[in-house]
Amino acid sequence: MEIDFGRLAAIIIAAIFVNNFVLTRFLGLCPFIGISRKLDVAVGMGVSMTFVVTMSSMLTWPLYRFVLVPFGLEYLNIITFILIIAVFVQLVEIFLRKFNPVLYQALGIYLPLITCNCVVLFVALLNVQNSLNFVESVVQGFSAGLGFALALIVMTSIRVRLETAKLPLAMRGAPIAFIIAGLMSLAFLGFSGLIAE
Repeated sequence: MEIDFGRLAAIIIAAIFVNNFVLTRFLGLCPFIGISRKLDVAVGMGVSMTFVVTMSSMLTWPLYRFVLVPFGLEYLNIITFILIIAVFVQLVEIFLRKFNPVLYQALGIYLPLITCNCVVLFVALLNVQNSLNFVESVVQGFSAGLGFALALIVMTSIRVRLETAKLPLAMRGAPIAFIIAGLMSLAFLGFSGLIAE
C-alpha cells in the first residue's frame, strides 16, 4: 500500500480546520459547551477524545473491511462501531479513575458520554463512506480528535477570560458560550477556502 503524503496532509488540515466536526458540522456540542470552563479539564477531555476517536478508527476499519463486507453484514456497521467505541471509553474511564482521579471527577458525566458522542461514530462512518484506506482512516480519526481538542481548548480559553469581564447578567453562562461558539464557527469557516473538496 503506497502512502500519499499530500492526501494525508489534506486530511489533517481538513479535519482540524476546514471541516472541524464541532465548529463546522456542529457535532459533539454537549461536552464542548459543558466542559469548557476549566482549561485542565478541557485538555483532559481533548486527549481522551483524541485517543478514543483514533483507536476506534483503527479498529472499525479492519472490522468493516474484513468481517462485515465479506459476510454481507454492512448494515450492522453502526451497532458494531458503537460497541468498539464503548469499549475504548470504558478503558479510558478505568485508566483515569486509577491514575488521575482528579481529572476523572472533573470530567464527570461527560466522560461516559463519549460513548454516544456523535463525533466518534461520525468519523468511523465517514471513514467507511469515503472508502479511506487504513492509514487515512487512522489519520482522519487522530486529526478529528485534535480538531475537537483545539476547538475545546480555544473555547475554554475565551470563557476563562470572560469570567473576569463585566458582562450583563443576561449574557453570563450559556448565552455568551453560544455566541462565542457561533463566532468561532464563523472563524473556522474562513479556512474552507484552503482545500477544495
